[in-house]
Amino acid sequence: MKRLILMRHAKTEPWNDGISDRDRMLVERGHSDAAQMALALKERGWAPDKALVSSARRTRETWRYVREAFPDCKGTVTDDLYLAGIPAMEGLVGLAAAEAECVILIGHNPGVHDFACEILRQAGSEDHRAAIKLAEKYPTGAAALFESPENDPFIPVYFKLVDFLRPKSLV
Repeated sequence: MKRLILMRHAKTEPWNDGISDRDRMLVERGHSDAAQMALALKERGWAPDKALVSSARRTRETWRYVREAFPDCKGTVTDDLYLAGIPAMEGLVGLAAAEAECVILIGHNPGVHDFACEILRQAGSEDHRAAIKLAEKYPTGAAALFESPENDPFIPVYFKLVDFLRPKSLV
């Protein structure tokens, strides 16, 4: 694997007593943000060929837009990514790395933010401003783009941050 995209699901309805967290769906802005982010990845030449997607409704809805932009991307929806922490995400990405050049993981905070910050801490960044923005906040729909100089197994220390995209910065 040479590239890794860590994406947080797009904007959702707020949690309330009448709906389970897993069943929260994207709001109108979330749908437009997810479509914009997929297009931004495509415009930058970041074409995932493997997707790891949390089983929650909001991540599956976000994935739908990514899949439309990248129809050849093979997706795996898994309960293991629902509110996952760093070890679970690192393990799943490590397995996916054996069969892909570019993996996109679509998940939840705080896990996605924590994982992105851990990779950044180990490998550094090619873009100082992107690193500052990533460290500050990981809003809904955001995606961190990491790249390794070699097409090798996933070892975080080799994956430098090259960009951090947020829906609001694309407008």
